[in-house]
Amino acid sequence: MKELLGTSIFIGLVITLGTYLIGLHLRKKFNLFIFNPLLIAISLTIGILLLFGIDYNTYNIGAQHLSYLLTPATVCLAIPLYEQFKLLKKNFTAIMVGIASGVLTSCVTIFCMALLFRLGHHEYVTLLPKSITTAIGISLSEELHGYVAITVAAIMITGLFGNIAGDILCRILHIKHPVAKGIAIGTASHVMGTAKAMEIGEIEGAMSSLSIAVAGCMTVIATIGFEWLI
Repeated sequence: MKELLGTSIFIGLVITLGTYLIGLHLRKKFNLFIFNPLLIAISLTIGILLLFGIDYNTYNIGAQHLSYLLTPATVCLAIPLYEQFKLLKKNFTAIMVGIASGVLTSCVTIFCMALLFRLGHHEYVTLLPKSITTAIGISLSEELHGYVAITVAAIMITGLFGNIAGDILCRILHIKHPVAKGIAIGTASHVMGTAKAMEIGEIEGAMSSLSIAVAGCMTVIATIGFEWLI
């Protein structure tokens, strides 16, 4: 059995879909934020790979087929944004300022953390793209000569935290306007956060979708100035 799991080209696909379905089932059954499907899927996948000694490359042969769906799925995010286009025009200035504030906050936070923990330049630039989508973050990290693997991990952790705690933090901070909630979640936690924003409401999902692209572009520009600070 162990040998079969370690050599099957479809094992990555089966593990990924299976663990995520388990996460969805637990979320529906218990309805608690801790039973987040993404968190459960990631935890179970890591556990299965370690338990059966499955090589990551073997796992990725099957799992990478799901990556082909990322592009059309990302394009589909434009649909809710189009449906809320009038709202976007009405609040355009506030939306742009909100996204810019989120990007600046992210960069300043990483800068302060780097000073606090005495991180070197390479570690510092590795963490700067933590709040943007993976595709942009990887390219930016490579351009800055950061550690790409750590950048990917930081992006995933940031997105997962936003998916789990984004709505809770909005309630704690009394952020009630749907546009503000969508911008906050999307700017801070990219695609994973947007998935949660779409569960909250159509407006939140549309604004969060917009934030992914705009925040990505703004982060690339902001990084040009921040990378030389350390």
